[in-house]
Amino acid sequence: MVKTLFFLAATTSFFSAQTTITKAFNDPIVGDIVNNFNVNGTVDNSASGNGATFSNGSLTQGAASTTNYSTPTSSETSTYPDTTIKMVNGNTTILYKATASKLEITGLVTPDATLNFSVNNGTFITYPAAFGYTETDDAQGTFTSTAASGSFSGTINISADAAGTLIVGTKTYNNVLRIKSIQNFNLKVAGLPVGTITNTTYVYYDSTHKFPLLSSTRANINALGMNQTTEGAQALNEVFLKVTDFAKKNNFKIYPNPAQDFIHIQGEVTNYSKANIYSLDGKLVKVSDIKSDKIQVSNLPPATYFIEVSGKSQTESVKFIKK
Repeated sequence: MVKTLFFLAATTSFFSAQTTITKAFNDPIVGDIVNNFNVNGTVDNSASGNGATFSNGSLTQGAASTTNYSTPTSSETSTYPDTTIKMVNGNTTILYKATASKLEITGLVTPDATLNFSVNNGTFITYPAAFGYTETDDAQGTFTSTAASGSFSGTINISADAAGTLIVGTKTYNNVLRIKSIQNFNLKVAGLPVGTITNTTYVYYDSTHKFPLLSSTRANINALGMNQTTEGAQALNEVFLKVTDFAKKNNFKIYPNPAQDFIHIQGEVTNYSKANIYSLDGKLVKVSDIKSDKIQVSNLPPATYFIEVSGKSQTESVKFIKK
């Protein structure tokens, strides 16, 4: 149950971090893939207000974590009415209703619990939104868990409470907007109160990435004989990619840059066996085996990308431009 509600809080990471949050830029769509790393260390969310500096330079890279967005099945739309898109991360599924002005949660499914927002969907964001935006929404439905089943109800308080500069790992991002979400739910079994759940989530975005650069969640459940708090954080994979020109390791370089049809590899190519190419928002757009000294990029739209090459226990990344 704790794990379930921890993940529910973390899903506030769909909010955009532009000065103005828009559906066109930030709503997840079917086919989106988000590549994140779990974060080692505790995120410092203490800074607030406009012009803040979010200092998180001590955070380091943890295990990889991928999120996929797809079309819900007919069974899912029947169980969670009006669902238009689902998010899958490992063995957890979140179901959403996307409208012209809002993104709402309709259901949450994990191995240890299910939440169905059948009475009142929970608003995650109302578009457009900018610094100073605030909203309170009611949410209500039923839950089923390994411990008990019953109903839940409560509020979700959302605010764009801070903006400024984010320092995370070795990188600095400007014009960052933070969205804060506090979820307070009361649980009942057979009509009797059995406890509460409080989730607090912070997510950080800049103007060029659809998904958050950094997100952190603190979830507390005080119910059914438990009083437990869980914390965790994730960062977009770009945050921890080490961008170099490859000149310092194995005389490794790529050229030309900008590239049009092929990226050529110079140096000890046998040290690397695989190349992943990512868009700047962390989406994996191409995977290629390294069998010669070149990788085809002619089918990529003109833009700036990261190419990450790996093999023999070493990984390096570099940014390149596709003409």
